[in-house]
Amino acid sequence: MPPHRHHWHDLPAAVRREVERHTGGIIQAESLPDGASCELAVTLHTPTGRVFCKGGQADGRTGWLYRKEARINPCLPDAVPRLRWAVERDGWLLLGFEHAPGRHPRLEPGSPDLDAVADLLAALARELTPCPPVEVQPFTDRWRGLIGPELVNGDTLLHTDMTPRNFLLGDRLRLVDWSAPCRGAAWIDTAFMLVRLIRAGHSPAGAERWAARVPAFVEADGEALTAFTDALVRLWERMQCTAPAPHRGPLLDAARQWRAHRLSRQPVAT
Repeated sequence: MPPHRHHWHDLPAAVRREVERHTGGIIQAESLPDGASCELAVTLHTPTGRVFCKGGQADGRTGWLYRKEARINPCLPDAVPRLRWAVERDGWLLLGFEHAPGRHPRLEPGSPDLDAVADLLAALARELTPCPPVEVQPFTDRWRGLIGPELVNGDTLLHTDMTPRNFLLGDRLRLVDWSAPCRGAAWIDTAFMLVRLIRAGHSPAGAERWAARVPAFVEADGEALTAFTDALVRLWERMQCTAPAPHRGPLLDAARQWRAHRLSRQPVAT
């Protein structure tokens, strides 16, 4: 279950004052209506402009995610909003980011946003290879027992959470919420996004044609891609059994479609 969402004025006064040491007086605080697994997600209007603030209980079940995101942010390219400050006070850990205005990209067939998504994924794979000198989990460890390590091993810093909610399209496309990074093969983020395209209405073949705009995906080994689809289906089947959620069913169906497409292209043994 997602954590309980707090509002700005739910925070202890001392925590709010500590934030204001970085921002100046808060003119207005707008809670985000939806979002990922953070207990607080607000846009703060300050005398010098807007700031996006996220966080939660420092020792809660998601506290380690905030610390990881704060640690990795300085290593990321400028397509990622910069971390301006971090506040830890009275049991709360809050991160203040450069505000990135925009809407989430549309992924359905014919969307004019698809080119920008492919271009950003190609740029990130290029700019984050080799992996910056920051401690992150190898993808081979995260998917241990699901896939042969040699198939997904690599030296690219990956985002791994390709929900459209993590992309913001304004004057350019930005990628936010780097709380689940991994080090692995350069094509993995594009593969995760390809499943999202199938969910949005693309055929598996059409989604692969889109992914061919990303050089790292073109260079991926075919056996590795097929194994990835099988591992993803098995992983999401397990998650849907243990923690069912409305969004997981359509994603699982999309992953199954891609796996069937990959398997249909394999030569039949005689």
